[in-house]
Amino acid sequence: MLSLQFIRENPALVAKAIADKNVALDLDALLRLDTEVRAAKSEVDELRRQRNAISDGFKTADPADRPALGAKAKAIGAEISAIETGLAEKGDALNALMLRLPGIPWNGAPIGPDESFNTVVRQEGAVPAFDFEPRDHVALIEMNDWADLGRITQVSGSRQYCLKGRLALLEQALMFWAQQKLAGEGFTLMTVPALARPSAFFATGHFPGHEEEAYEIPKDELYLAGTGEIALTSLHSGEIIEADKLPILYAGYSPCFRREAGSAGRDVRGLLRLHQFYKLEQYVICEDDDAVSAEWHARLLANAETLLKDLEIPYQVVETSTGDMGLGKYRMNDIESWVPSLGKYRETHSCSTLHDWQARRANLRWRDGERKVRFVHTLNNTALASPRILVPLLENHQQADGRVRLPKALQGLMGGEFL
Repeated sequence: MLSLQFIRENPALVAKAIADKNVALDLDALLRLDTEVRAAKSEVDELRRQRNAISDGFKTADPADRPALGAKAKAIGAEISAIETGLAEKGDALNALMLRLPGIPWNGAPIGPDESFNTVVRQEGAVPAFDFEPRDHVALIEMNDWADLGRITQVSGSRQYCLKGRLALLEQALMFWAQQKLAGEGFTLMTVPALARPSAFFATGHFPGHEEEAYEIPKDELYLAGTGEIALTSLHSGEIIEADKLPILYAGYSPCFRREAGSAGRDVRGLLRLHQFYKLEQYVICEDDDAVSAEWHARLLANAETLLKDLEIPYQVVETSTGDMGLGKYRMNDIESWVPSLGKYRETHSCSTLHDWQARRANLRWRDGERKVRFVHTLNNTALASPRILVPLLENHQQADGRVRLPKALQGLMGGEFL
C-alpha cells in the first residue's frame, strides 16, 4: 500500500507504476474519492465546531433563545449523521482502491506486461551432457519405486504426491540441511501454520486479487496459505519494533497449499506444480532504508544460490519484469533451475523486496534513533521448496543405470553416494 500523501504528491509516478505493472485501476477515480473524503471530513469538523459552540453557549443563552438553539444543534447533528453515512461509503470505496494500488517498481526492472519480458542476468553451473538417453524425474521415480504418484490420486485427486523410501527420506533431509545452513547465516528457524485469517492474506497483498488461488475453510473463517510469508508478515502486526531489534531474520518452514487456479494443462506430469508442498522461506524485516534493503536482497539471493551450488544444480538468475513481479514488489529476481527432460530452466526460487508497501498493510513499524515511528521494509525469498526441487535434483544427477548420484553436500546425511 502507498500513503495517500505520496499518491497526491506523485500522481505521475503512481500512474506509471499502474501502467508498468499492467494493473486495471482508475487513479483519477481514486484521487476524486480522496478529495471528496477530505472535503467531507472537513465539513463534519466544521459542523461539530458549530454544534460545540452552541452547546458551550447554551447555559448562558437567554431562555427564550434556547429552543431555537436546541433545534439548530439537533439539525446540525442530523446533517453530521447524513454526511458520515456517505463518508463511510466513500471511505470504503477509497480503501478498496488503495488495496489494489501497486508498489513503485525498481528503475532497473524490465518493463513489460508478463514473464516474456523477464531478462536473464546470468547463468551458473554447467548443463549436464549425458552419454545416454536421460529419463525424466517421473521415469526415475517409477524405476526406483520412490513414490505412489498414481495411487494417491484415488485418495486426493490430481496434482498430489506421495513419496516413499529413500526419496521420502531425501525430502526431509533436504529441508533439515537447508535449515541448518540458514541457521548458520543468523536466521531464526520458525515453524509456522498453513492456516491463516483473511487479514493475514490482506497484510501480505495476496488479497484482494488472488482469492481463487487459496483454499478456503469458511466454517472457521480461515484459508490455507501458499507460503510461510503470510504468517511471518503478520507475526509482528501492530507492533513498534525498537531499532536495536532490527533486522529480524526468519527462516520459516511450513506446509503450503495452492489451488493452482488457471494452470489447467500446465505441468500435469510429476512434481512441478502441485496443490500441497513444503517450503522454507527466508524472511527479513529491516529499517526503511533503500540501501539496507538492497543489501538484504543481495544476501537472500546469495543464500539461495549457495544452496543450489551445493546441490550441484545448474541455474540462471532472472530479473523479473514489472508485469510479472506482482502488485507490491519493488524488485524481484527468480532463480530457474535446469530441467534436462524439458531442455530448459524452470523457476525454483523467488527473491522479492517490497519496501514499505507490505508493512503499511500489515501495520509493521519501527522506532528510529530519533524516536520517530516509521514503517519497516520487508523482503522474502524461497530457500527451498519441495517436491519441486527434487525435479532438477533427480534429473541432473541421474546415471545411465537409473540410479541418482547425490551431491557431496547430502551424502553424509543420506549415508552414501547414491540415493
